[in-house]
Amino acid sequence: MWLRKNWVYGLLLISVLFAVLGVATSNFVFKSGTAGMGIIILTMLQLQKAKMSKDVWMLVAAFLFSIIGDWFLSNMNGDGMLFVKGIALFFMAHIGYLAYALLNGKIQWALTAMVLVGYLAFFFVLLYPTFTDMVLMMASLIYLLISCFSLGTSVGMKMNGMAKWSYVFGIIMILFSDTIISFKEFMDYHTFDVLITPTYYLAHICIIFSVIKRFENQEMPQSVIS
Repeated sequence: MWLRKNWVYGLLLISVLFAVLGVATSNFVFKSGTAGMGIIILTMLQLQKAKMSKDVWMLVAAFLFSIIGDWFLSNMNGDGMLFVKGIALFFMAHIGYLAYALLNGKIQWALTAMVLVGYLAFFFVLLYPTFTDMVLMMASLIYLLISCFSLGTSVGMKMNGMAKWSYVFGIIMILFSDTIISFKEFMDYHTFDVLITPTYYLAHICIIFSVIKRFENQEMPQSVIS
């Protein structure tokens, strides 16, 4: 079958290469490479199907918003409004991640509540005292909320094995990367800065891999999957 030709894993390897170059350089083409390859891979997977999956287009949109958001953050040079615009675009990306997960399951409220309690405590105890700009504060808080809901919804997806858990891990990596960014931008704490981009690129790769495994599972007989 078409997916067993392994061409898609070759493209995923290119995504990994972009991730390495994105970490090693400041070239925006490389920095946006994992999301860009995500758009290409997911679109090609869709075109191979007789009936396209509308949920996958949510991820394509999420990757596109991520690229634009990356551009704003890469060019802000201390401009607070560009930072807010970047957060807004990453918020839209999370809407895509959330929509994809909801179309394939339902939110796990217990887990979401626990994550929310932890991150709201983190926000109001550590971050809130550092804000002088109310617009930035509200943008950051709203982004935090959508991130927690994205994670809770990803765990509630009704998928098999790697198709589900690689997606969950990808969302965790986005949340982890964003947490380090908040330490850097709002608390001037730079110990873990080196982990920001690797975890962010890893998140994209895991999400792409999740969709690949999902499409593979759809090709296999149910007896093989179970």
